[in-house]
Amino acid sequence: MSVILEKELPQLTNDEIKRYSRHLIMPEVGMEGQRRLKAGSVLCIGAGGLGSPAAMYLAAAGVGTIGIVDFDVVDFSNLQRQIIHGTPDVGRSKLASAKDRVNAINPHVTVHTYEEALSSENALRLFEPYDVILDGTDNFPTRYLVNDACVLLGKPNTYGSIFRFEGQASVFAAKNGPCYRCLYPEPPPPGLVPSCAEGGVLGVLPGVIGVIQATEAIKLLTGIGEPLIGRFLIYDALRMRFRELKLKKDPDCPVCGTHPTVTKLIDYEQFCGVHPAASEAASAAGGSSATEISAVELKARLDRGDKLTIVDVREPNEYQINRISGSILIPLGDIPRRYAELNKDDLLVMQCKIGGRSAKAADFLRSQGFKKVLNLKGGILDWIDKVDPSQPKY
Repeated sequence: MSVILEKELPQLTNDEIKRYSRHLIMPEVGMEGQRRLKAGSVLCIGAGGLGSPAAMYLAAAGVGTIGIVDFDVVDFSNLQRQIIHGTPDVGRSKLASAKDRVNAINPHVTVHTYEEALSSENALRLFEPYDVILDGTDNFPTRYLVNDACVLLGKPNTYGSIFRFEGQASVFAAKNGPCYRCLYPEPPPPGLVPSCAEGGVLGVLPGVIGVIQATEAIKLLTGIGEPLIGRFLIYDALRMRFRELKLKKDPDCPVCGTHPTVTKLIDYEQFCGVHPAASEAASAAGGSSATEISAVELKARLDRGDKLTIVDVREPNEYQINRISGSILIPLGDIPRRYAELNKDDLLVMQCKIGGRSAKAADFLRSQGFKKVLNLKGGILDWIDKVDPSQPKY
């Protein structure tokens, strides 16, 4: 059944009939299905790896209204997978770039852009006008936010996620179907799951998953086929395998269950624990209660000749790209068995790409009795920006 069954369907122009002819000759779609697509609307959360192919194929398919939420700018590191953007777009707003590309694919589509960070304050307002929400986010707080907002509004959520060589897809919050919290009632501990910026992602992977998300949105709008409701699809690109898990709606789910306890949007940053409590473990490092050190502060200490040890917890292949001179490499996974190599009397500065993995390493060392441990805020990328721009970024 189509999610837009009750809408008055618009007519197709002669140009649109020509454009969508390969849809129209399929009995499963036909004129009525194409008119449903024209009447339909999809809000894409993000114009990145997943949002890029999804928005492009939704536009090509003739979805009448496409909304895009993003507040980032195009970076060179995006171009390996975010195919809606090109080299000339580097430095531009992702929204401006995405809108131009969607309009170039199909000028019959109306594109609405929202250059703001999705939050508990604006999610319901942004979601309300749309028939389907397409989740292209890359962090747990926003995923839970999207899920809860979809459940509260009764909007289906075509979900996708990617990491390294694996992708996942499903349809959450559909009528009588499970939601994201039915699968993951609680978020993982902060830092346990690396981001794509830290762990990497195969460039074509978001193309596969984003197209699956677009496919599910099209099926929901037209009412054809069997959407991924109650099914969780796992794609292993390295082995070229698909697996499917059956999902059931959890009657005790705090959002979509029989007696929900979450009846309004909450503080999802706090829910996912992304604000680690300040530790007093670094107080011995110059008398400060802070657990972080900036790139500029680290450079000043090095210039003064302060005795400290910089521990790079990235992987060896990352260390080959760039490094802080004099740092020692102990990958995060090796820290539990190699931390005895470090001197507890030394001031230790933990460092990774952007600060997430090194914060986890610092926490571990403090739990082992290390008193003087700081985390390099922003990682080596901030070091390159503020101190050593001669090194390449990745």
